[in-house]
Amino acid sequence: MSELTYEDFKQRINIQEVLQDAGYRLNRKDGIRYPSYVRLDSNGRRIRGDKFIVTRNGLCCFQPPEQRNYNIISFIKEHPHFFAEYTPGMSKDRLVNLVCNRLLNQPMTERNTRVLDPEKHNSPFNAGDYEWQSFDRGNWESQKKFYPYFKNRGINLATQRLFADSFFLTTKQRTDGKRYTNLSFLLVLPGKPDEKVGLEERSRPNQEGKMVYKGMAAGSNATQGIWIGNPGHLALPEVRNVYWFESALDAMAFCQLNASKLNMEDSVFVSTGGSPSQQQFKGMIAETSTATHHLCFDRDRAGQVFAINFALTHAGREFSSYLSKAGNLIVQDCSEGYQRHEIAMEPFDFKKVTASLGIDTLKPDLEDAVLKYMKMGDGYLQEMYMNRRDNYETSRTDGVTNKEELEKMGNDLHAISKALQMLSRSGTPAMGSIIYEPAAEGYKDWNDQLLDKRMETEEKEPDDREVSGKATLNRALSDLPEINPEHIRTGLYDEADYEAVRKRIERAEKIVQSFEINDRGMPDKGFQEMYEIQEELARLETDITNSLSGMREEYQSRFHR
Repeated sequence: MSELTYEDFKQRINIQEVLQDAGYRLNRKDGIRYPSYVRLDSNGRRIRGDKFIVTRNGLCCFQPPEQRNYNIISFIKEHPHFFAEYTPGMSKDRLVNLVCNRLLNQPMTERNTRVLDPEKHNSPFNAGDYEWQSFDRGNWESQKKFYPYFKNRGINLATQRLFADSFFLTTKQRTDGKRYTNLSFLLVLPGKPDEKVGLEERSRPNQEGKMVYKGMAAGSNATQGIWIGNPGHLALPEVRNVYWFESALDAMAFCQLNASKLNMEDSVFVSTGGSPSQQQFKGMIAETSTATHHLCFDRDRAGQVFAINFALTHAGREFSSYLSKAGNLIVQDCSEGYQRHEIAMEPFDFKKVTASLGIDTLKPDLEDAVLKYMKMGDGYLQEMYMNRRDNYETSRTDGVTNKEELEKMGNDLHAISKALQMLSRSGTPAMGSIIYEPAAEGYKDWNDQLLDKRMETEEKEPDDREVSGKATLNRALSDLPEINPEHIRTGLYDEADYEAVRKRIERAEKIVQSFEINDRGMPDKGFQEMYEIQEELARLETDITNSLSGMREEYQSRFHR
């Protein structure tokens, strides 16, 4: 059987199939002319801001408010964590091949089968293929050339000067003779910071102010290479704070927003250039083992997954992770045997998630103690731990040892236990602490926060926040006659009340049946609310019927007398 190409996949697979496979559900309220797909949390509620709209031609989709179109190939490559086949660091072409062949029910018998990309396989990155223009802090003519690239991103001149050693304008001539220039952020290996291994590129904005291209230079080592903004020019082992981002522009925006709070002399700012790999994490952690790591990834589901993956890597875990179709994070931990965790991601709480995965965050004052104990070796620590645990248990019950002393003994035991745990693992985890630090609520990333560009809010579409069964049914019944409230209070009804309740019962049955038959995004809680309204209407019908029957009997009794 011949290999399938990208063109084969695009002709035979619909973008809506890929969206559904990624865990998105058709949002029927938006209609079918421009279908939209949303992700639901474990409670059946729509996740805010997580919606893709299918384009008019049906071949692509985009995620508002951004207008960037994704076809089936670029969607899979840009959102690898949505697919079960993905493991951190794997080739994106390999992932496309696996996902598309599965959707087409194509058997894959050989591991080395790959998608034939229309472009030739890239050779390693060669810095000599480019003309390089540096940002000269003392030359205004040099600085003016960079102005168009930073203007629409809100990055001011002071911030540009701060990171002037870490970005360039690079120009390359194509085989057809055309030349193109990009704003480029240099990728290096953390262990070899002087070695150029690629470029994170951004094109000059178009007339609408949008960057039409962002990506990696041909041949870039994006699996291991990262951009490192190092204003203090420190050797990495001396760094005390590492700030992680998905793009260098986000890092610069973060520094501009927090300039008065940051200590630039002991910090570095890192960009993974998109979806980070474990190799990128491990390379930097190895060089900054005692630093505090600030996770400033995007405030979306992907960024949250990246933060958890970092915490797992930082803790020395051997793992893979992916999002289930229900939106839960699946973590397969092979560090000590095999453990599978399924974690609800809505609402997201970084500390709770890491705690559920057994990732300890040590108090800073205990880190030195753990390092000291690790140097003693496993055998000696085992005996020390047993002796000190016995002393601690005795002190807890003797009634003599004070609270402060007991706390000190408990902390000491915890430090020894942590040292033993870390010594037992292959690949010693880093000791520094982790701080989850996304952009402020309502902003996708730090550059958007700098520009005050908020994510699409649900105020524009109130029904999207949560499909409320009570509100939905009450709206559907609002144009019908009401049962007289005074009659409900007294329990004495008339024929108009009976007609009103019957019309409401009939309308409610149709509405509920419509939601039960058609998938219209109603969660279980919403159905329960509608059923409760139906029960209340049925109770009212019984009361009204009994009241009217009693009135008729009384009338007939008087007539016969």
